[in-house]
Amino acid sequence: MDVPPKPGAELTADGVRFSVRAPAATSVAVCLFDEADTEIARHDLAASDDALFSGVVPGIKPGARYGFRAEGPWQPEQGHLFDSSKLLVDPFAIRLDRPFAHDPRLGIFGEDTRAIVPKAIVETPLPTLNPGRPAVRPGGLIYELPVRAFTLLHPEVPEQDRGKLRALAHPAIIAHLQSLHVSAVELMPIAAWIDERHLPSLGLSNAWGYNPVTMLALDPRLAPGGIADLRFAADALHAAGIGVILDVVFNHTGESDLEGPTLSLRGFGNAAYYRHASDGTLINDTGCGNTLACDRPEVQELVLATMRHFVTQAGIDGFRFDLAPILGRDANGFSAEANMLQLIVDDPVLHDRLLIAEPWDIGPGGYQLGNFGPPWLEWNDQARDDIRRYWRGDEGMTGALATRLSGSSDIFHHNGARRTRSVNFIAAHDGFPLGDLVAFETKHNEANGENNGDGHNANYSWNDGVEGDTRDPAILASREADAQALIATLFATRGTILLTAGDEFGHTQGGNNNAYAQDNAVTWRDWQGLNHQRLAFTRAWAAFRQASTQLTRTGFLKDPDGSDNPDQVAWLTPDGRMMTPDEWEDPQTHALMMVLGLEGNRTAILFNRARHPVSFRLPDTAGRWNQATPAALGEGTVPPRAVISWQETTGHER
Repeated sequence: MDVPPKPGAELTADGVRFSVRAPAATSVAVCLFDEADTEIARHDLAASDDALFSGVVPGIKPGARYGFRAEGPWQPEQGHLFDSSKLLVDPFAIRLDRPFAHDPRLGIFGEDTRAIVPKAIVETPLPTLNPGRPAVRPGGLIYELPVRAFTLLHPEVPEQDRGKLRALAHPAIIAHLQSLHVSAVELMPIAAWIDERHLPSLGLSNAWGYNPVTMLALDPRLAPGGIADLRFAADALHAAGIGVILDVVFNHTGESDLEGPTLSLRGFGNAAYYRHASDGTLINDTGCGNTLACDRPEVQELVLATMRHFVTQAGIDGFRFDLAPILGRDANGFSAEANMLQLIVDDPVLHDRLLIAEPWDIGPGGYQLGNFGPPWLEWNDQARDDIRRYWRGDEGMTGALATRLSGSSDIFHHNGARRTRSVNFIAAHDGFPLGDLVAFETKHNEANGENNGDGHNANYSWNDGVEGDTRDPAILASREADAQALIATLFATRGTILLTAGDEFGHTQGGNNNAYAQDNAVTWRDWQGLNHQRLAFTRAWAAFRQASTQLTRTGFLKDPDGSDNPDQVAWLTPDGRMMTPDEWEDPQTHALMMVLGLEGNRTAILFNRARHPVSFRLPDTAGRWNQATPAALGEGTVPPRAVISWQETTGHER
């Protein structure tokens, strides 16, 4: 039985089969180009009943460069925007000859774009991997990493690799990750993207990659060698015991709204690939101009093929889904039982990969934290905000802090769940980095060219007395204490934790809380100006958490019940008493103790948000209490604005 062709460019015995799915198109042709960008041949493709246009071009070999042109109706009121003057990039391309670049002609009907659109390159697939179950598990440390910004200024990385995926394989990079006991790196988007059209006139460019055009093809700026570069980096990281998670954007593309460029999906079937209202206008549940129609089989096919490609060609361990509710949307709204979500979970290649949802978008009913269900982990912005508000000094936050430390059962304890699915973080690419969280009360995004109107306003941040830069040693000391307290609190939470690259050594964006357009010193990590004190502190807590028998567990913490359940917690006052309801609610409660585990192997974590030292009485023990993390002023005494951990051992241990 003949195997039906798949979308993309597939090498055959006598050439290449080019296939693309173009619903409502009347014809599609593949165009071949030489290295001088001259079109050397054009071949019409045959249509099938399932809107797949396909044909074998004999004599074509790996390295050939190609694009498509599609004919069809121009009926905007019905969502059809066919324009045969536009050269279209294969949605299933796995390598491009150049990055995407914005040009006004890309969005003008009838303007030929042959000279300004990247060409796809025919590639011989790498030997297929069949990776075992990922070693990365819930409860570990995920390290969110922008490849270019993280590696561009690293002095030990060879200059030709700086800013590129291959830099992640360098021993200096791996040693840094290992010193933090990173379970997996989460690479911010690496698929080929295009700048938002308003950026070039401002002299700015996209630094994050959350504006993709192709899903499988990597951006040539990060991976000039294509998928082989990702596999090289992943192999090195895996050899060091570090998993690799890809941040993927399956919610929109860089084709944006109707004034945006026609580059790929829009030209093959705008009405099919993007969600539309009844009047033919694009639905914008993403805030980016368009929304992928993840309830349609054409999009589902593309999403699944992309994920399988990264698993089988590079051994990727998991995926973080940007604006994940889009994957569960149809005309009726979001459903956790949506076909797209179920297809991912049930897929034979993907079923055991780590899946992480950013559980919100801006569409109706878009905030879905806690609703994805197992096996999905979910970014927990409530943990982020409650931890920030506690350390900012907001009243009435003691109970909220304890809930977040315990695994956020108020969010994830659905249907008898016993384990949290929370991904806890205090800072991520969106918003202030940790270094700015304690130095700026308000955002300062003027450099983005939007009159400081972009970015979140509710940052729950503070500045310890002066907005921004200062040389005042007292303010600097206060900021350092606050940053360390936030780091320690993150490492003490139940669930998977996420640390953004550079927060461990003082990265700052100068108060910019939406630095997506700052491909410059604002986002580049400064390896020459490390805050060594903060780095040493983070490493100490990372080592402690990694070695702890309690902190990497994911079961919800419960009050003591006399059983041998290791997920018990006692909440104590500084003098060692059980917290009373009045003390939980007292706005003047500034210190508490969290005691985890069973007697003989307990961990006591002491929190003091007061601006004076607090002495704690550790629980009685037949063994001894050993200080496990730095900064105590003596046994049981916690300095102002600090978190200290003590570990109980039996009387025979030293």
